[in-house]
Amino acid sequence: MKQLTTLIRQYPLSTTLIILIWILCLTPWIPETPLDDVSLIDKWTHLVMYGVLTATIWWEGRHRRNTKNAKRWYLLAFLGPVAMGGLVELAQAYLTAGHRSGDWLDFVANSLGVCLGTIVGYSCSMVSRHMQKG
Repeated sequence: MKQLTTLIRQYPLSTTLIILIWILCLTPWIPETPLDDVSLIDKWTHLVMYGVLTATIWWEGRHRRNTKNAKRWYLLAFLGPVAMGGLVELAQAYLTAGHRSGDWLDFVANSLGVCLGTIVGYSCSMVSRHMQKG
């Protein structure tokens, strides 16, 4: 429990985004918007949600790369959101009483968002670290 509290304290924005994504993805209703006519809007939404989440994780964790567990952190910062994307799709398929459906293409969009978020988040955090040093 102490580790969870520490994680939430170190990653408050990431934690908030994770909770919001779970709520949005498991809500049984999807409101109509003017963007419903945009081709593949659902996939774009997944890509953006997971891209922003992953970039935020990298941004909030930028100070952690000086530790001896840097490789482990890199792996978790990437695989954690990918795994969450898969779990969300499984939860939609099996826990929403048919109101939502799991979609493998959503999982692909989630994973692409994680890849883009990693590139953006890593790049921004490295620039930030470089600017702080000098």
